Amino acid sequence: MSADMSGFLSEAELDAALAELLQGPRYPECEFVAHGLTFAEVYRLASRLATIFAEPKYEGVPFCLAAEDKSLIAAALLASLATGSVLLLPHSFSARALQQMQELSGFRAAICDVAREFPRGTECISAASEEELTPLSFAQISSHTELLRLFTGGSTGAPKIWSKTAGNIFGEAFFMARRYTIGHQDLIAATISPYHIYGLLFSVVIPLVASARVLAEIPCFPAEIVSVVQEESATIFASVPAHYRVLRGRETSMALRLAISSAGMLEQSDNEDFCARNETPIVEVYGSTETGGLATRSRKEGQDFFTPLEPVEWKIRDERLYVRSPFLSPDVSENQEGYFLSGDRVKGQGEKSFSLHGRADAITKVGGERVDLDEIRDVLQNQPGVEECVIVPLVDPGGRQNRIAALVRGQGIDLDLVKRGLAASLEPLARPRLIKNVPHIPLSKNGKYDRDAIVSLLSTP
Repeated sequence: MSADMSGFLSEAELDAALAELLQGPRYPECEFVAHGLTFAEVYRLASRLATIFAEPKYEGVPFCLAAEDKSLIAAALLASLATGSVLLLPHSFSARALQQMQELSGFRAAICDVAREFPRGTECISAASEEELTPLSFAQISSHTELLRLFTGGSTGAPKIWSKTAGNIFGEAFFMARRYTIGHQDLIAATISPYHIYGLLFSVVIPLVASARVLAEIPCFPAEIVSVVQEESATIFASVPAHYRVLRGRETSMALRLAISSAGMLEQSDNEDFCARNETPIVEVYGSTETGGLATRSRKEGQDFFTPLEPVEWKIRDERLYVRSPFLSPDVSENQEGYFLSGDRVKGQGEKSFSLHGRADAITKVGGERVDLDEIRDVLQNQPGVEECVIVPLVDPGGRQNRIAALVRGQGIDLDLVKRGLAASLEPLARPRLIKNVPHIPLSKNGKYDRDAIVSLLSTP
């Protein structure tokens, strides 16, 4: 199936848009970061970085991007566009993660604005300069040129690396900016780090292509989120399901015109609570690091199912979703038809939409039998007092079998009552053998559940 391509830039249009972007900002004196650098100053930083990237000693060598300032991150992206240099985005700034990334990539220099424990010999690049704003060259790059390599952590400690082209990143940004009419009148508040693909898109790249402002802060605690968004009069809120969850039940009236959720499934109760307190519906974006955005839905507007974005072609076979999209990383495996098999189980809902039914890899074996972790989570989530839960398979001490364990959060949870409820709904092998009630379920900086920390909690007596 394919959809109407309105709002999506063709390859030639995208190349022209990128060339125009490098010529200079549309609103030079407007702030890029609220209360921070202007667009003109961001481009001045980009011009300086492009000069450094083009030095002969850096030819063919990627640069580690390790800055916190969104202005510097945006400048590095522009400089990469101008020179064809590749930027590496770490999944963590720990000394171990940076050392591992250097071993895999060979980077010798890093763009940074704070002290980091880089591997010995790493050159830290500062973009500070008083040079006048000059147009950036567009001689070496096209939408097919590799722009980024994103390192994503795994539970085994071995990172996955996904390449992203200029077309992947900026093509999606231009598309989203047009789709939601994002412009210089908007101020974006994001609760997720720009080192996550979704955070990068909404808090750096979209503001850059749409001439919108972005907040420097990355709030994650409930009171902090509400305070920042209200005080700064943000118009767009880009967040993740875990943060919508912590906002539930709080007075969160915010003068937003657009709310976005991605990086996981948003619980319907969290969606309903937020929408009841705010006039704007939540747009849920379905996708991943390797695929970019694939589909959206807005349940308050009557969209119970996900509808693929206009540039995405899709098929469903044996309850698995196959996609073809200009936002796909060039590293993904495609079949002979050029389609990528996603990791989710889906069901078609008419000819234009589909519903999600958990991860295909959410199936684990316990006692030799297949057990669906998503089904267990759904049942546990509906038990009295349970506000949030996470299900994980733990390897038994002998290392031969999995056992199911769960963390739950909520007020006044009676674990005996919860266990009786699970026994009434789940087969014996699917019932968690260990359930712990905790005040907070650990999250990573990217707003996702921190599996290592969760396993550690469940392993502690």
